[in-house]
Order: sequence, then structure tokens, then C-alpha cells
Amino acid sequence: MTDLSHDPDFFALLTGSYARRLGEPLVPADADADWLYAAAPFAVLAHDGGADPRFVYANRTAQACFGYAWDELVGLPSRLSAEAPERAERQRLLDAVTRDGFSRGYRGLRIAKDGRRFWIDEAVVWQLDRDGAPVGQAATFAQWRDA
Repeated sequence: MTDLSHDPDFFALLTGSYARRLGEPLVPADADADWLYAAAPFAVLAHDGGADPRFVYANRTAQACFGYAWDELVGLPSRLSAEAPERAERQRLLDAVTRDGFSRGYRGLRIAKDGRRFWIDEAVVWQLDRDGAPVGQAATFAQWRDA
């Protein structure tokens, strides 16, 4: 799988899709792919548009939340970020994002690699699109706490 961690084209996809969908910037004006990956104080994850979507991106903040290194998280089915009882709620969210383009204010229970459960609060989930064609979804959140 291609390493998108510092990829300027993927950064443009993430930030451009976010700005089009939400009408505001995801990152400060002077930020670049390196900043988003290594220094952003908020988590950003993205998965592809497959039938069983797999993570294609997770910045360092997201990696710390979930307890995975890049090479462990990228390629993992994104459904595994939630426990089985929470997956139906997660799927409803993803279906709404597909329909509406984005969702704000999401709160959900997630599971880390070591089994630790944590809440994400005030998350934004948005549709990634390239030239109007959907290619996946992404999420960002700056608030989380152990469950």
C-alpha cells in the first residue's frame, strides 16, 4: 500500500474535500502534509471506498489514540476501530456521510489495539471526493477520553 503520510496530493484531497463539504479549512493556511501527519493536535483518519473499507491514512495523533503504528493501522478494516455492538451505529454514520457529504458532532465508542475503550467526541466525518467522484471517507476529532 502506498505511504500517504506525507503525500501532498493526498493532503490536497483531505483538505480540499473538507473545505468543499464544510465550507471551512481543516488546517491552518500555512500547514502542509508534514504538519498534518506529525504535528496536528487533532486526529485525522481516512479509509478507502471499498465494500469493507480499509484505513489508508492516520496521522500521529490518531495513531496514539488507537495505539497502532502506521504500518499496523493502514490496511486495517476500519470497522475494527469499533467493537461489534458499536458497528451498527458506526455504519449508520458512514451511510449518512455518503448521503449528506459530512456529519458534525459525532460521538462514538472506539477500541484501541490493546483493548482500551475510548470515546471520541465532536468528530467530523466527511466524504472524500476526487473530481466529484467519491473515493473514501475521513474523520477528524480533537476530543477523546477513556471509557
